[in-house]
Amino acid sequence: MDNVFFSDLSKAFGETFYMVGIALALSIIIGVPLGLVLYITDKGLFAENRLVNVVGGLAINVVRSTPFVILLVLVLPITQKLIGTTIGPIAAAVPLSIASVAFYARLVQGSLWEVDKGVIEAAISMGASPWMIIKDVLLSESLPGLLRGLTITAVSLIGYSAMAGIVGGGGVGDLAIRFGYYRYQTDVMLLTVVILVVLVQLVQSIGDYSAKKYER
Repeated sequence: MDNVFFSDLSKAFGETFYMVGIALALSIIIGVPLGLVLYITDKGLFAENRLVNVVGGLAINVVRSTPFVILLVLVLPITQKLIGTTIGPIAAAVPLSIASVAFYARLVQGSLWEVDKGVIEAAISMGASPWMIIKDVLLSESLPGLLRGLTITAVSLIGYSAMAGIVGGGGVGDLAIRFGYYRYQTDVMLLTVVILVVLVQLVQSIGDYSAKKYER
């Protein structure tokens, strides 16, 4: 391994962090509200709406049931229109974001279902507005679960971002293919795997610590 490789390795991980960072940010910005909508529009809740719940759930299921490698190819026309190119980390962030938003939205919905219904009913009986119930009850009570879900999403995104290299997305996947596959440098492949394992362990540890910190 020479200096050129380590320079490429540094660049690849920078691209991976860039892709994952964009997708994770959009997961929070879009995924949390989407998960909330799915929860509060379900049967028996204060914003029950069968149509919104079914359509939203169906859209999320379609994205989640599509293998990520196929999703990468399917959204290429959308990526071309939005970004103007289908190559590079910014372009790869588009399918990553779509997949992660759908994934995290379901985790948000699951975390909200774990909130004690009695707490919600008590808030409604005291005259709390829908916004107050969402902010002070639902999000507050489900925060540890939301953090654990975000950790799972981040770990999944690291794996997904490696696949983005297949379609010219750059990052660790692209580096592993160029050096480890095309040039038959097994040591490069092993090194990238080791670094990814360490990175995932770090993300998981931070996520677990944050979730435990906010548990009640």
